Amino acid sequence: MQSVIPVNLPQHSYNIAIAPGSLDQLGTWMQGTEAYPLKLGKKVLLVSNPTVFQHYGERAIASLEQAGFAVATCLLSDGERHKTLETLSQIYDAALTNRLERSSTFVALGGGIIGDMTGFAAATWLRGVNVVQVPTSLLAMVDAAIGGKTGVNHPNGKNLIGAFHQPRLVLIDPQVLQTLPVREFRAAIAEVIKYGVIWDADLFTQLEAAPQLDQLSNLSAELLQAMLTHSCQAKAHVVSKDEKEAGLRAILNYGHTIGHAVESLTGYQVVNHGEAVAIGMVAAAQIAVALQLWQGTDAQRQLKLLHNAHLPTRLPSGIDLDAILTSLQVDKKVEAGQVRFVLPTQIGAAIVTNQVSTTVIQQVLEHMQAV
Repeated sequence: MQSVIPVNLPQHSYNIAIAPGSLDQLGTWMQGTEAYPLKLGKKVLLVSNPTVFQHYGERAIASLEQAGFAVATCLLSDGERHKTLETLSQIYDAALTNRLERSSTFVALGGGIIGDMTGFAAATWLRGVNVVQVPTSLLAMVDAAIGGKTGVNHPNGKNLIGAFHQPRLVLIDPQVLQTLPVREFRAAIAEVIKYGVIWDADLFTQLEAAPQLDQLSNLSAELLQAMLTHSCQAKAHVVSKDEKEAGLRAILNYGHTIGHAVESLTGYQVVNHGEAVAIGMVAAAQIAVALQLWQGTDAQRQLKLLHNAHLPTRLPSGIDLDAILTSLQVDKKVEAGQVRFVLPTQIGAAIVTNQVSTTVIQQVLEHMQAV
């Protein structure tokens, strides 16, 4: 099963390729075709982390070198707490040492953190060089690698420093998920459920038909392919309509408003990104029900899917509710001092609103405190 999904943009169109076994053809994919040559230059900086590189680094390098690319590597420490400007400088140092040029290409081999940092480095090195995303986590495959959002964290907030920089290619090899830790797989299911809630009712229904969503071995090959294809199509469609989040694209932040606050306030060490998004989705669902925008029965359907993926649906113990409310005010999505929430209106549709009172947010958070 192989599919190619176009992301059609006025100036930066590219393809998302979902192809089992494609990691060993990375070099060929990066060459493009006679009708659609990618012209990515000969020098490549492969950015990864030690864990992913141990599994897949040599295969990626062999494929690139066989296709005629000259490959240098840069390995970054793993974990959200390392997604900083200080760590980013390691990519710049490697680019300088290996004399990467404007025609050169950065290749991100890893999860969302590697993809975000490599993309931001590519956006800013020599005022912009090519980047190819080769996601190795489900979360990166269905979300982070697509759409050109890049960046690093500030001590006071997630992804506050960044740029839009579209990749030239996103290459997804589902086979690499075999080595993905179970917790990371579960975290990504939150983003897949997100697409079902805000955009794709058919995807939501397919997820409901699966008895368990908590690990790869519980999914059929057909369901995994459907999850990847539907999620990538949803994001490609939204990004094509709104590349830089001027309107429609904001719906992709469903669950992220409170989720980002939870991540930041727990030092990126208690919950991972997908787990935080799951918590944020429960909060957004309860807010939507409180505002009579969404049926309580649909909120329960979402909750059941999150439980089937063994994802958290309560706030971490000990987190300060006032600190969450304060953190919301420095979120990227604040506009004119008003926090914007993405709220579902039915399965497959959502709106963006800044008409959520602090009282409602506080009531929902109190209800979600760990017991």
